Amino acid sequence: MLVVVSDTHSTDDPKLRGRTREAVEAAEVVVHAGDFYREPVLDAFERTAAGTLRAVFGNNDEAAIRERLPEVRTVEFDGVRLAVTHRHRSGDTGLVMLARGRDADAAICGHTHRPRFDDSTGVPILNPGSHAQPRGNRPAHAELDPIDGGLDGRLVTPDGDVFERFRIEG
Repeated sequence: MLVVVSDTHSTDDPKLRGRTREAVEAAEVVVHAGDFYREPVLDAFERTAAGTLRAVFGNNDEAAIRERLPEVRTVEFDGVRLAVTHRHRSGDTGLVMLARGRDADAAICGHTHRPRFDDSTGVPILNPGSHAQPRGNRPAHAELDPIDGGLDGRLVTPDGDVFERFRIEG
């Protein structure tokens, strides 16, 4: 399973609880789409994800995190390529162009704290929302499992409620 989280915004604690913690601990790969906020949070994610963390820095991350992580990265999981960034100033159009420029099957972003999956743009865009600081949105993370020809995904609350299902073709 691939797990996607974003927008932790914490000074010392990764704020992982319930299903979100279980998913991060069990994942083959964990993607964090930025805004850890302080370096001890990144360190805690690296320990909890047991070496599987693939992360980018966000606009609120301190310099120490920016020195350790890229702004953009490509993650491959079970034959599916994912372009990961925290945000793109050109919105969805920029995310689509980023994914196409990296020959990716989908774009992953954070920043808005609003969980969503949108496949109407020509390239699917996944934002897991924020598991820790939802800012009026539903707290969430994304879980993706390999299936024939792609990934079967779902947006999940820390309480374990699945509120949206989606598919990313490889």
